[in-house]
Amino acid sequence: MKLLLRLAAHSAWNRRFTLGLMLLAIALSTTMLLGIERVRHEVRAGFSQSVSGTDLVVGARTSPIQLMLYAIFRIGGATNNMGWDSALTLARNPAVAWTIPISLGDSHRGFPVLATNGDYFRHFRYGSGLPLKLAQGQPFSGVFDAVLGAEVAEKLHYQLGDVIILSHGMGSVGGRSLTQHADKPFKVVGILARTGTPVDRTVHIGLDGMQAIHLDWEGGAPMPGLHIPAEFVKKFDLTPTSITAVLVGLKSRARVFALQRDIADGDGFREPLMAVLPGVALDQLWDVVGIGENALLVVSGMVMVVGLAGLVAAILASLGERRRELAILRSVGARPLDVFLLLCVEGLGVMLAGVLAGLLLLSVLVWALGPLLADHFGILLQPSWPGPGELQLLLWTVLAGLLASLLPGLRAYRLSLSDGLTPKI
Repeated sequence: MKLLLRLAAHSAWNRRFTLGLMLLAIALSTTMLLGIERVRHEVRAGFSQSVSGTDLVVGARTSPIQLMLYAIFRIGGATNNMGWDSALTLARNPAVAWTIPISLGDSHRGFPVLATNGDYFRHFRYGSGLPLKLAQGQPFSGVFDAVLGAEVAEKLHYQLGDVIILSHGMGSVGGRSLTQHADKPFKVVGILARTGTPVDRTVHIGLDGMQAIHLDWEGGAPMPGLHIPAEFVKKFDLTPTSITAVLVGLKSRARVFALQRDIADGDGFREPLMAVLPGVALDQLWDVVGIGENALLVVSGMVMVVGLAGLVAAILASLGERRRELAILRSVGARPLDVFLLLCVEGLGVMLAGVLAGLLLLSVLVWALGPLLADHFGILLQPSWPGPGELQLLLWTVLAGLLASLLPGLRAYRLSLSDGLTPKI
């Protein structure tokens, strides 16, 4: 076997240019295969970790997926709101440790506006239980204070102290909303650190601020002949009458199903509500949008098949040039099995070298492009050792390369001694 390895190494070196191109193709295929797998894993992890530490999401009755879409991902809108008195009743429940009321519906230059209170900054968690952090400034305290997500501040080039105008609803024409709350501008007092979640694409204001800009509105439109200036809004009761949803944290997670059942039965509430377990709803939501994940798997598999086909084609093409070499080996005592093993070792060596080169290339690309992906797409990639799933992919890749090398080996095994020694005219 040692002699075969030496022969394979010398033979590969004599054909280093051709095999180098083949090694590059396998390295690129491996990089793409593992890169797609890592991105797929990180996208799913980021998707499922958009909210963590929240035991229930409570809102007006609708489908669980729709509730998660607008309450967590700010996609779509609520078919109906829940009353503020229901939110207070929920907060007073003995099993509840904390609640985060959220109100949605307005926007700013295409970014959703979320109205909440100080509990949002104290209790909201994402990822593996990470709290929200302010990169600049402080949480809102005044009626017309706003805290921006990292992506909002970056794309719109906002700084602390800038004045922004909110728009009613999410509709727009030519990039500008149909109706704006221009008479009640907000001041940027804080900018959140990047989280890689929908928080980055959200403008945060207080519940009293949301109520203030709609004091002189009714039915989704300004009331004719009525205008309340911003400096007079504090003279009114700014307690919200309704909100979109409530994020709930429990004192004991063992009570989650009991509270969910109580909410569904309407115990203590004057309106029909529903409570959703975020993890269960996110899994259901991923099943709906997971077709993209399957497409990525198919693409990565096809890329590797192309790489293996190239490996087989390159070794088969070289057999015509190596007939005399193989025949000379046979004439000095090499058995057909030795020739077969020589071709298999060569193919396996190229495959292993290509896989290792692909791993190295992927690490370099992740190190170089990781910050860019995090800033623009919220995909957090960091150089790391291959995980169990990636190692399994690599193992199958190497085994597939070994099987692909059997075909050239069998072809060489069947070549007769005279076939290589007899000149072809």
